Parts: sequence; C-alpha cells; structure tokens
Amino acid sequence: MHVLTIEGLRRPGLGPFDLALAPGQCTVLMGPSGAGKSLFLRMIADLDPNDGAVRLGDQRRERMAAPDWRRLVTYVAAESGWWADIVGDHFARSAPVAPYLPRVHLPADALEWPVSRLSTGERQRLALLRAIAQQPAALLLDEPTSALDPEAAAGVEGILRELRAQGIVLLVVSHDPAQARRLADRMLYLEGGRLTVDAAAADGAAAATAAR
Repeated sequence: MHVLTIEGLRRPGLGPFDLALAPGQCTVLMGPSGAGKSLFLRMIADLDPNDGAVRLGDQRRERMAAPDWRRLVTYVAAESGWWADIVGDHFARSAPVAPYLPRVHLPADALEWPVSRLSTGERQRLALLRAIAQQPAALLLDEPTSALDPEAAAGVEGILRELRAQGIVLLVVSHDPAQARRLADRMLYLEGGRLTVDAAAADGAAAATAAR
C-alpha cells in the first residue's frame, strides 16, 4: 500500500496541484461542470499533456511505460471505451469478476454479451469491474454512478468501501453531495483551476464517517 503523491501537476489554466492521497482513503472531488475535474484525473493518469510529478510510493510516473503506470493508477471514465465485440474479451480469463456481477445488478452471463447491447449504465458498471480486475493500487473514478439507479449505485458504493478497506487509493469525482458524504474521508472542490478543501462538505463527511 502506497501514497499517491502529486507535486506541481499543471497545464495551462489548471493547477498547479500538490496533493497526497493515502491508501485506504476515499477523496471525493466536486466542483461546477467544466471546472476540469475529469481533466485533473486524466492528468494524473498521464492521459493528457501535463507538467509536474506523480508517484505511487517510490514508483515515479515518468520512469514507467504509460500502460504500466495506468495499470497501477487506473482511470475510469464516465463514458468508457470498448475495443472488442464481446464484453468478456476485455477481461483476463483469470479475473475474479463473477462474484461482483450480482452486486452491481448484472446477470451471470453479462460477460458473454456483445458490447453493442450494453446500456450506458451497464457500460459504466462493467468498466468499473474491468478496472478492479487489473488490481490497481489507485482508482480514479469519474462519476462512477451517474447513469445508475439507486439500487445499482448502492452496489457500486459497497464495492468502493471494500476497496478502500483493502488499502486502495480512491479519488472519485461526483456531483452528488449525498453520495460524497457517504463515501468521502476527504472532500476537495475544484474551481477556477484551483483545488480547495470544501470545509462544509468535509464536516459532513467527518460526521458520516463517525456514524459508520
């Protein structure tokens, strides 16, 4: 288990950001639409041009091949990409996916489905499971339940709590204050290219954490 450390991360109009994300901690990032929340996650994952340093423990991003870094620090977009025709072709054969399917309200044969039949919410849930199957050390999640009904969203949140308990670093973008209070150990707010602690939200998150 390692701290995800961000130092001087920036691009024009966004940053610089200095942040340490601890293992076993869920940080929820909020802010107005267009503030750059998704771009911030993509910068950490080295998917968009940026300057600055990011490291996981003593593993520095700039010293790793990009695919190797993204297996350790995995970004899950709100609208995921799919490159093969069948869902299961996106998972390693040994990936322990089956136990998660009912928990996110998907049937046991979902991995056999063609990608073309997936709804937005099904794509969202399966993209999360695809990321978990890689066994990353950190997950960067962009609105992971935005297209889900309350039951499926609750299943996803339960899985995220388990991942946090296992020591995975979680950074979650959400527009839902109630969800943020349920999940967050810390809340940040992004606006005007700068990160701040959302003090009011942080108080609510602390109270929710104490009540768990």
